[in-house]
Amino acid sequence: MDANQQTRTNPYGMDEACRNCPALCETRTQVVHGYGDVGADFLFVGERPTARADAVGVPFLRDAGEADGDGDRPGGTTLRRMLERLGLCDATSPADRPAVENVYLTNCTRCRDPDRRPTDEEIANCEPYLNAEIRMINPEILVPVGDRALEEIGTEYTTTPADDLSLPDVHATTVRGRGFELVPMVEPHEQTDAQTQAWLEHFVDLMAADYRQTKGRRER
Repeated sequence: MDANQQTRTNPYGMDEACRNCPALCETRTQVVHGYGDVGADFLFVGERPTARADAVGVPFLRDAGEADGDGDRPGGTTLRRMLERLGLCDATSPADRPAVENVYLTNCTRCRDPDRRPTDEEIANCEPYLNAEIRMINPEILVPVGDRALEEIGTEYTTTPADDLSLPDVHATTVRGRGFELVPMVEPHEQTDAQTQAWLEHFVDLMAADYRQTKGRRER
């Protein structure tokens, strides 16, 4: 991480008392901003905080057997486990404070309603937070996790027609973006074993290649 980074949790000090979405203020436990390495090459973007993330304040955390409360099936793998297999997260680090390196985790929305997904307006309200994180981190690879994140990231950061960006069709592929490459992913807990293995193998190949772009990045 950058030498001046003091914490992985909300390292940019974004507003933790945000009230831009009144309905979500009534249902959230806390505002869940980004978490991780501010010098990361790999930035993962989900749709909204999980139930565990809402309780703890770290994106993508998921209890064993946790479902989202809106029809998603429980169980399956976790993003943390996938990052451990890639060597991007210390497997011995605390469950609620994963020691990720070269990785930043965030969401399109920062607050959770346990019974529904975010509205378009709520996504738009949080867009400045996400755009600021992407701009400040300036990652090499954006990983949209799930359909809604892919829709938002794909629309903003690629010239690929929206109809050509859908999961699982582009799962475990590389999509050229404007200044970034996208490597979309089906929600980890919804992946089959074959989908998990395919994504990991694709990402390992990407990490072994010269993925860095020439866009004035600072030296790590």
